[in-house]
Amino acid sequence: MGSDDLFKKRRADRKERRCEYKTPKANSYLIVTEGKRTEPLYFRGLQKKIEEKVGGNVDVIELPLIDIYGKGCSPGRLIAHADQIVKEAKIIYQNVWIVFDKDDFKDFDWAIEACADKGYKCAWSNQSFEYWLYLHFYYSDAALHRDEWNKKLSEIFRQYKIGDGKYRKNYEDIYNLVNIHDGVASAIRNAKRRMEKFEKGVYKPSEYDPGTMVHKLVEELKMYLDE
Repeated sequence: MGSDDLFKKRRADRKERRCEYKTPKANSYLIVTEGKRTEPLYFRGLQKKIEEKVGGNVDVIELPLIDIYGKGCSPGRLIAHADQIVKEAKIIYQNVWIVFDKDDFKDFDWAIEACADKGYKCAWSNQSFEYWLYLHFYYSDAALHRDEWNKKLSEIFRQYKIGDGKYRKNYEDIYNLVNIHDGVASAIRNAKRRMEKFEKGVYKPSEYDPGTMVHKLVEELKMYLDE
């Protein structure tokens, strides 16, 4: 065996040994979000509910591991961040979810395809995560700018005396606030209704306004509460 072949073999052996330290972790989730505030706070609220229920009942399935990162960047860069987290993690995540909005990003459709190619799941919204929050209260298929969804949420918060009467992106308990009157279940139903035609493959995600796939992730996590 030549010296080059020996070097390649040793490098391959080292790589294999490094991989051996990583083991798949059942019920594990990595959630990487574009937003730094609302989205992480929402999912951490759901995470807390799961920990309160599953962690206190030994008869329920294993407590899921949920790691949440809010990065605040474009979809393409978000995927790169997820790649880095996955690479450096000490475990193999069973589920990797990327959460991002269309906003004005040009790589929106590409990023959704890139997630699928990597085996990542994608909880996208067009135009914004606020549309998903709106669905906790009402159904709508109106194509509105993201600023309009913020205004509509403020009207709802004022109407129902939620928070301080105005929608803000930094409510730490945003999950509980929008879950009044079983709002999460309503949002899932409303999202499924809106996305029924999209799932037939008629449109690109960037063309389907409004639209959201956040319900797919929430449904998965909510199973731990519904057991």
